[in-house]
Amino acid sequence: MSNLYILYEHASGYALFRVREFEEIGMNLPQVEASVVDLSKFATVVKLVAFYPFQSGINALDNINAVSEGLVHDDLRTFLDTNLPKEKKRAKMILGVADTRSGSTINELFSITCQHTGVVPELLRGLRLHFPNLVKGLTDQNQNKAQLGLGHAYSRAKVKFNVNRVDNMIIQSIALLDQLDKDINTFAMRIREWYGYHFPELIRIIPDNYTYARAVYLIKNRKDFSNDREDELEAITMDSGKTGAVFEAMKTTIGMDISPIDLINIESFANRVIHLFEYRKSLQEYLRSKMGQVAPNLAQLIGEQVGARLIAHAGSLTNLAKYPASTIQILGAEKALFRALKTKGNTPKYGLIYHSSHIGKANTQNKGRISRYLANKCAIASRIDCFSDIPTSIFGDRLKQQVSDRLKFYDSGELPAKNVDVMTLALQEAETEREEILTKERKRKKKEKKHRKEAEAAAHANGAGALEAGVNKMEVA
Repeated sequence: MSNLYILYEHASGYALFRVREFEEIGMNLPQVEASVVDLSKFATVVKLVAFYPFQSGINALDNINAVSEGLVHDDLRTFLDTNLPKEKKRAKMILGVADTRSGSTINELFSITCQHTGVVPELLRGLRLHFPNLVKGLTDQNQNKAQLGLGHAYSRAKVKFNVNRVDNMIIQSIALLDQLDKDINTFAMRIREWYGYHFPELIRIIPDNYTYARAVYLIKNRKDFSNDREDELEAITMDSGKTGAVFEAMKTTIGMDISPIDLINIESFANRVIHLFEYRKSLQEYLRSKMGQVAPNLAQLIGEQVGARLIAHAGSLTNLAKYPASTIQILGAEKALFRALKTKGNTPKYGLIYHSSHIGKANTQNKGRISRYLANKCAIASRIDCFSDIPTSIFGDRLKQQVSDRLKFYDSGELPAKNVDVMTLALQEAETEREEILTKERKRKKKEKKHRKEAEAAAHANGAGALEAGVNKMEVA
């Protein structure tokens, strides 16, 4: 006959219960379900063997973090070693646990058979329901406080991050950048059609959308635009030939006249489009700076926009770091991949990384080879960015050079440097840069501490002076 024990992890501590009449309970699971709700019946089923309360909130958080990761904390190991039966009797006992990972770890440490199925989940449900009544000195109010405090601490620890290295901002930025590109193209086409009724020749002379919108906002009514403002128009077009062509086209245009109210609306719309262009430029700079903070090696290797699209498609930098190189290679071409698998055709050679400049430089017969090599380097760069404490772009520079050397090898047959030698050199450079960054950080903190002490001393001196002046006034009075 085996003895069943239940290990219950509570917000206030660890508890070990012994289950009575195990064989009868195991054979009659519906009876267990009925007895769980009733405290009087459930109290006859389980008996408290030992209870270990956590010493503090920090101690509780450490233990629960270990439980969530399937590890055995030192407190739990001491608790089980002290309260479980002796080693000779452990062969005949079963320990019920809530998590399979914890069960396997406990089995390795104590050579105890652990179980998480069958009657164990129902017994754990009963323990959660009646735990304050089974442990002396624990009330519902104390239990709720412990659960609430530990829940908040656990959540804070899970979502704690460095605000300078948040890949969510990159995902939102690249999505907004793509949306802005679509909207700006649509609005630019609309302003060309709208202003084209008045001055259709301008579309042929100035093909660039941003320059065209600025020119429309400057010219407005072509009949009122004189030669005196030629310098203003040339500052926009940056080409004296185009400026002269605009003035020549004004003389022979076939465009219709336009009313003042229509011109006001076109001018207002052109101004909005110009602001959208300028905002897109600032957003691109913001994305470049964020990629330099979050994923500098990936950005250095394939560019900020392609790297940001890879991160956005994967969901996060951590997810991208978990992907193998074969997945990164076709990331973004899932539809073509599944179509090829369905029709038994050729699978795609590249996805989002096709927009990298390295694949554009390769010959047609080498595009598949270089995309596979580039995806391999992207996997390395993303893992370095994800798990390094201090961001640096040295590895990205070396990986980019390796890709360029591989392109030369495909074209001319010139052998590239060995990967071991390149990475050894990169590690040395990264360590040197890391020491420099840490030195600068220590100096900055020391300087801030000095300024803070000076400010506190000045505030203390001012307070003492004010107090002395007050005392003098009282003495005079």
